[in-house]
Amino acid sequence: MQAEKLKHRPFCFSVKGHVKILRLAVTVTSMTFFIISQAPEPYIVITGFEVTVMFFFILLYMLRLDRLMDCMFWPLLVFGLLTVVCSIADAVLIYRKLLFNPSGPYQKKAVHEKI
Repeated sequence: MQAEKLKHRPFCFSVKGHVKILRLAVTVTSMTFFIISQAPEPYIVITGFEVTVMFFFILLYMLRLDRLMDCMFWPLLVFGLLTVVCSIADAVLIYRKLLFNPSGPYQKKAVHEKI
């Protein structure tokens, strides 16, 4: 009877649930700091994407949809492979851009150059 109760513990009260919610809180905090410090837009967008994905995974686990749907993980695999391909393409394009502009787009100028 005791083992059965531990098996069906709600996600919010499990250690894994606490860790995932804490990770979501840290990521939201970092996104807030990126916005306040006016960081480059790609940092804010990537962090926002990560917050969205983590929030939906936590919602999925809280509603126990991972146990109801047997074929849920193949779309995640396809989406993961698509993300890897897009990331590699993005890295190649950034590398080519840095070859033509080695100083980078976010280099701060000296005070005497502004005047």
